[in-house]
Amino acid sequence: MTRKFGGLTAVNDLSFSVRRNSIHGLIGPNGAGKTTTFSLISGYYKPTSGQIFYDGQDVSGVKTSHLAQRGLVRTFQGTTLFHELTVMENVRVGCHRSARAGFLSRIIGSDSAIERAAERRAQEALELFDLGPYANEPTASLPHGHQRALGMAVAFAAGPALILLDEPFTGMNPEETRRMMQHVRRVRDEHGITVMLVEHDMQAVMGLCERITVMNFGQRLTEGLPDEVRTDPRVIEAYLGREDHAA
Repeated sequence: MTRKFGGLTAVNDLSFSVRRNSIHGLIGPNGAGKTTTFSLISGYYKPTSGQIFYDGQDVSGVKTSHLAQRGLVRTFQGTTLFHELTVMENVRVGCHRSARAGFLSRIIGSDSAIERAAERRAQEALELFDLGPYANEPTASLPHGHQRALGMAVAFAAGPALILLDEPFTGMNPEETRRMMQHVRRVRDEHGITVMLVEHDMQAVMGLCERITVMNFGQRLTEGLPDEVRTDPRVIEAYLGREDHAA
């Protein structure tokens, strides 16, 4: 696929695939086109040319809301939470995808049967991400690491088959990163959800991902196992520059 913005080609003839039930990393230096690629896959942008296939069907240009209904859910670099709501209320918002009731009834509980189902799903999400003790706390009061985990819990509550994580470890200290890595593994191992992530924390990427695609200048530079990518001279050059160009 290719995506152009005026005279700028942000993604240039990029092609790769993600295996079902895998944890797949998409990495590259700043400006490589990673977030634009996520925006194309998740329906925020339409490709200028090329096609995107999800579960065997062409979804190029399909709206984000329709992709979410089909199980493709994305998180963002910044937390997109309702800070005026409690932790539980935020997760219950994520449950509305699989319910016949609307967004507001999910919060106020006007449909008791759907409300009970949402409560069970929300509770499962909170327990998965170790947020149970904070269920009734205001979201705004949570520390950064817990807010990032809550963002993932909301996405999990939507019932994804594929979840796109956009820099899930941003701003975390080492202990928060370790816990988040455990959460990501459990999402895949215990619930069979395919995970694709964009991330700059190379320790997290190498420790989590079974396969890694590397982008540079909007194109696929290489792809392989973590050890292959780690030692690839092209990857080292893309991140660090060539020695003869070093200052």
